[in-house]
Amino acid sequence: MNMHATRAAFGLDSLKMILGIPVLAIRWNDAIALLNRLLAEKRFTKVSFLNAHNANIAYTDPVFAQALDDFLILPDGIGVDLAAKLLYGAAFPDNLNGTDFVPAFLQASKRPLTVGLLGATRVNAEAASLKLAALAVQHSFVVVHDGYFSAAQEPEIIGRIAKLRPDMLLVAMGVPRQELWIERHIDERHCTLPVAVGALLDFLSGSVPRAPLWMRRLRLEWLFRLAVEPGRLWRRYVVGNPLFLWRVVKQKWSRGAEAAADAPGEFR
Repeated sequence: MNMHATRAAFGLDSLKMILGIPVLAIRWNDAIALLNRLLAEKRFTKVSFLNAHNANIAYTDPVFAQALDDFLILPDGIGVDLAAKLLYGAAFPDNLNGTDFVPAFLQASKRPLTVGLLGATRVNAEAASLKLAALAVQHSFVVVHDGYFSAAQEPEIIGRIAKLRPDMLLVAMGVPRQELWIERHIDERHCTLPVAVGALLDFLSGSVPRAPLWMRRLRLEWLFRLAVEPGRLWRRYVVGNPLFLWRVVKQKWSRGAEAAADAPGEFR
């Protein structure tokens, strides 16, 4: 079943379009219940998260944007919240960033699951697997492969996933590679929920530090990450965040212009 049919089947009509990407406006607990339902019914669904960074990538990469249209997209971060406020008058009900939401979902899910891990370095993936196994003892976690493989290795890795057929497959390869890889290689023969999780395995392994809780509560984790890795992340945040908001403003203007053009005039 494609994503449009899945949205219809589950009544997922609470979508906010952010730079052309449909993002689900849903409460934290409702999102957990939704994923549990998808797993229980073995309804193949690709899952990803939209933040300012990957919205910017999708804005200029039509292949990536088209791939995201077949994913269930959850809101991640203050950038998309500001966009939702600007475009729709209200932020998303909850911040469902994958770094917090995926482990919380696994903790909350009582039915034993098999969870495959694909991506990061082998050391970090193994460390993340151990952390998740301690966090959610009811599930089985299997490292399929690290994220550093050639095209020649892909058939073997895909075959390994098909043989394991995990309930969830956490794919941690960075944006947009992880979503494009899922789109091109993973279907219902391989797992039920492939989830694009970005740096989750690196965070869980402890190799990449997370912001203190007070910064996360203030929605300033991006600022902490920028301070930790300025050379790698300055363009994403210092350039990318204002660019994202400018693009959202243009979307709002464009929508306003379209509404004005469609409104009935006094004289025709």
